[in-house]
Amino acid sequence: MTTPLPVRPGPRNALTDVAGLRVGHASRVGDGALTGVTVVLGPPGGFVAAVDVRGGGPGTRETDALDPDNLVPRVEAIALTGGSAYGLDAASGVVAWLEEQGRGFPVGAAAHQVVPVVPAATIFDLGRGGDFRRRPDAALGREATEAAASAPEHGPVATGNVGAGTGARVGGLKGGVGTASCVLDGGVTVAALVVVNAAGSAVDPLGGLPYAARLGLPGEFPVTAPTHDEHAAALREFMPGGAYAPGAPPLNTTLAVVATDAALTRAQAHKTAGVAHDGFARALRPVHTLYDGDTVFALSTGAKPLPPVSPDTPYGVDAEAAALTAIHAAAADVVARAIVHALLAADTVETAIGPLPSYRSLYPVATSRWRPRD
Repeated sequence: MTTPLPVRPGPRNALTDVAGLRVGHASRVGDGALTGVTVVLGPPGGFVAAVDVRGGGPGTRETDALDPDNLVPRVEAIALTGGSAYGLDAASGVVAWLEEQGRGFPVGAAAHQVVPVVPAATIFDLGRGGDFRRRPDAALGREATEAAASAPEHGPVATGNVGAGTGARVGGLKGGVGTASCVLDGGVTVAALVVVNAAGSAVDPLGGLPYAARLGLPGEFPVTAPTHDEHAAALREFMPGGAYAPGAPPLNTTLAVVATDAALTRAQAHKTAGVAHDGFARALRPVHTLYDGDTVFALSTGAKPLPPVSPDTPYGVDAEAAALTAIHAAAADVVARAIVHALLAADTVETAIGPLPSYRSLYPVATSRWRPRD
């Protein structure tokens, strides 16, 4: 018996492998700032969207609008931002740009009579650059939206210390933005973009490799097990009691946008968002803590039908359920893989309480074969 499985990454191994989606980043670094905004922009007319929040300390905006019981059927953009609750103001800049384009939920006969609904979620990075008041605002949200709008379709997605991941940390290491994708049998694409800012760790303390590195597709994560000495030295830096640990506020949050070109209803997208949280659990420990506001958005552009399923599927006569199960499994995997990409792409930064080391800086031998994305 067989079911569709992810067998290869998309051309960019990125969220933009889903046709119609564009990603834009805007960052503030220096003069006390270490933060940013990331916007996922859909095609005119938007996409089906849903959300699932599991963390104990979420910061969100307009997520109730995504309830399948509610009115708005599609949205045009998703905003991810630093700055905790203050940073949610960045979504106002996205709303203003969409209004100027006449994009949003129509509330009148005239073309300009629209209300752009922009769901948003935020991470905690307040004060990491030194100034608690330097956080994202509407202007930075607009900058990220304009960057997304000007990006080519299927363009590359910058990862690491960019956008909403600029000030992110994961455990005692630098976090950031990561992305990954896969193509299922039948041609449906499932992809994810994450902002990794977890209270928990992404690194297995027993061996030093990222927890989810084993989930990589062939050749995706060219990392080797660190030597005993390299791992022991790294643990002294980022584990409790290490150089960065003292005084670091245990306030965090990991965010994800999972997207597919398969046609999903709002209820099906909501289920996809919930299952995608399994990717957090595979890549981060502990996860969904009271210090995290872990949030997953699930998007469907609806360009393709659900993938075909082998007639000998173990799911009985309901082929739709089998197809959705394949998408759910892929969603969790691409989230976990995107978290590893975020960890590997991040660079060491200077913060208000000292250097926040990157995984690569502490494991130079283990990551010697890793290369940045194009």
